[in-house]
Amino acid sequence: MLKFLLLIFVGFIAGIINTLAGGGSLLTLPALIFLGLPPSVANGTNRVAIFIQMIAGSSGFKSKGINTFPFSIYLGIAALLGSIIGANIAIDIAPETFTKILSFVMITVVLLLIFKPKLKVSNLIEKTKGKDLIISSIAFFFFGIYGGFINAGLGFILIMFLHYFNQLSLVKANASKAVIIIIYMAGALLIFVLNDKVNWQMGLTMAIGNAIGAWFSSRFSVNKGDKFIKIFLIITVSIMAIKLWFF
Repeated sequence: MLKFLLLIFVGFIAGIINTLAGGGSLLTLPALIFLGLPPSVANGTNRVAIFIQMIAGSSGFKSKGINTFPFSIYLGIAALLGSIIGANIAIDIAPETFTKILSFVMITVVLLLIFKPKLKVSNLIEKTKGKDLIISSIAFFFFGIYGGFINAGLGFILIMFLHYFNQLSLVKANASKAVIIIIYMAGALLIFVLNDKVNWQMGLTMAIGNAIGAWFSSRFSVNKGDKFIKIFLIITVSIMAIKLWFF
């Protein structure tokens, strides 16, 4: 019972972090390993919680009238193709080298958040069609490879790309991110299931916490707006980058 309560609590915190920014897997993966799962099984089990969490988060955004269809569907399909490749790599290869690289990426994201000229919401012109959609689809294919491999911290990069390249508001970028992750995570999860790398009992238990955290934070972030999400991003990205590099 204590183990299940711990999984729900960790999932709840991760659901909030993942929905507002990203990096919740850096909390849930160590927790699953600590509770006795082999790293590859922990990686697969974590996908169950993320998948359910993002469905809840997307529903929360939709309930507040935030909708990014069909743009998010196109990018989700591109990421899905990449995630299948990444998940197959994850079955056999350890992620240590990738986490080191990711720490540098996270630090870069923090610098962008701090020093990038602020885009005023009134000046944002969404770029979601034509060549911008093609470039985004190519980028999300490669994001999907990493997402299929380990996924930890990818939410930061997705939000920044959608905000600075496609010029979506941070709230709409978060809503798009949720839909995109639902699509590509389904493909990655299937690969882990086919390779018997999922503990369903622990994954579904953690998913309860993830879903509650995602629903709460998605609705809360819409009310608070872009400034709140930016502050949350800077804090969580900094913490996760330090954790990746030193721990």
